[in-house]
Amino acid sequence: MTHIAISTPQRIKRKAIGARLLDLLSLARQRRTLARLDDRALKDIGITRSEARAEAARPVWDAPENWHKHLY
Repeated sequence: MTHIAISTPQRIKRKAIGARLLDLLSLARQRRTLARLDDRALKDIGITRSEARAEAARPVWDAPENWHKHLY
């Protein structure tokens, strides 16, 4: 018989759901702000106008992978 040890619960806690929602809202706000930056500001952060447009166009659920790790 095989036993599987699970060190963390399989369900997401309420606090984690709230934190995730706040993360997604923050990401949406950051992407809107990125889309409004002028060329000088974009140059300062090292991205092109087309890269900024592409990032701003991504859906809110398309978050960086490292954001998902703290939820489980």
